[in-house]
Amino acid sequence: MRALILVHRWLGVAFCLLFAMWFATGIVMHYVPFPVLTEAERIGGLAQVNPSGMRNGPAAAVTAGKIPDATRVRLFARPDGLVYQVMGASGMSAVHASDLSPAAVRSESLALVIGVDHARRRGMDATRAAVAELADHDQWTVSNGLDLHRPLYRIALNDSPGTELYVSSATGEVVRDTASRERAWNYAGSVLHWIYPTVLRSDRKTWIAVVWTLSLVALTAAISGAVLGPLRLQVEQGRIATPYQGWQAWHHWLGLGCMIFVLTWIFSGWLSMDDGWLFSTGKPAAAERAAVAGAAWEKLPVREIQRLPMHAREIEWFAFDGRIYRRERFDRTSQRLSRAGDVPAPERAPFLRPDEVTAAAGRLAPGCSPAVAINAADDYPVAPVMPNAPVYRSICGDTWFHFEGASGALLEKLDASRRAYRWAYSALHTLDFPALTARPSLRTALIVTLCGLGLAFSLTAVVIGWRRLRRKQG
Repeated sequence: MRALILVHRWLGVAFCLLFAMWFATGIVMHYVPFPVLTEAERIGGLAQVNPSGMRNGPAAAVTAGKIPDATRVRLFARPDGLVYQVMGASGMSAVHASDLSPAAVRSESLALVIGVDHARRRGMDATRAAVAELADHDQWTVSNGLDLHRPLYRIALNDSPGTELYVSSATGEVVRDTASRERAWNYAGSVLHWIYPTVLRSDRKTWIAVVWTLSLVALTAAISGAVLGPLRLQVEQGRIATPYQGWQAWHHWLGLGCMIFVLTWIFSGWLSMDDGWLFSTGKPAAAERAAVAGAAWEKLPVREIQRLPMHAREIEWFAFDGRIYRRERFDRTSQRLSRAGDVPAPERAPFLRPDEVTAAAGRLAPGCSPAVAINAADDYPVAPVMPNAPVYRSICGDTWFHFEGASGALLEKLDASRRAYRWAYSALHTLDFPALTARPSLRTALIVTLCGLGLAFSLTAVVIGWRRLRRKQG
């Protein structure tokens, strides 16, 4: 018992501020998430594609882009002309549609023109825009999803909201935006909560090791308290009582009251840093993505570029089940889908059909179940990139595969381990239980209330720890 008390006491002194910070910033994060460029913002900043006079099709772009395993080609308009973006497991490149020359952005002047054009299409004031810097990482671009776009040009609009845009040097597209209010709240939210300073987060392995270790020690402190709390209760005159007085009594009672939440929240927060150590990652292997694609770019007909519309915001070709599909995006929620080389059929649905997804899933394993669209109330929800697009599930043995119907993307792979992780991490840490996600106001109230209790509990530990340290110094 004495050893347990000492462990809890001094781990509490060392970690009480960290606990308080995690609960307080968790509330902030619920209202102001980390900055991203939403799909509506991305599409809203694109100019319409005018394919008149085009001579080079997507097959030629795949060859010029030097991505041998390309599975996706995207055509979009920049102020300096049409650009093909070629993507595959081995990387990404961009070429000019006019002459297939490299389309990477190498000048600040072009990056500024691209940023200003994007801003104006979204109705922003870009009259005082300027290039702030060219950098591999800053506080708002440390996530690994932007690695292929580095370095990034940061364009400061110098408008009233303090908007800043980030232009990819690889493709010349805007890939992130932030505003001053969003940045300020995130310093009080995500940056603190994730222990996300640029110097640490830019080295992903070191960051994971640091946060994983801190979370594990914090979990040890919480477990020791959960064991001690009930053991220290006493029965006096038929009533359950605490042997402590003042702040220690508050700490004892609050700890007992929110013990289950504190344990599950710290445990699930530790699991957020798992990175495949205890659970599978949910990421399909490159070989599985290649099998679903079955790319055949050489089969693209020459007449393909004659089928392109005049008013799409972007046009994408993707390989799926050994065929090439053409996807024409008109706005955030509107698209047209057809086989490459075909004249778009009005009666065709704008998304892949279940039978097409079933055929592609059959390339992953024999005996996969027919693809079925899942809904938002599903126990394993998946958000499509395009808001109204269906997400299909095909079950192959014990493994579930999810496909986006709009783009044919293989979104995730859920084996038994990953399905368990969904409950051990996501449900426990964000309370995204289907019954609560269907009632967002109730979910918000629970998150704020529980984190508020956790914060109050942690602050009692801060006071106790401060007093103990002062006595030691005295």
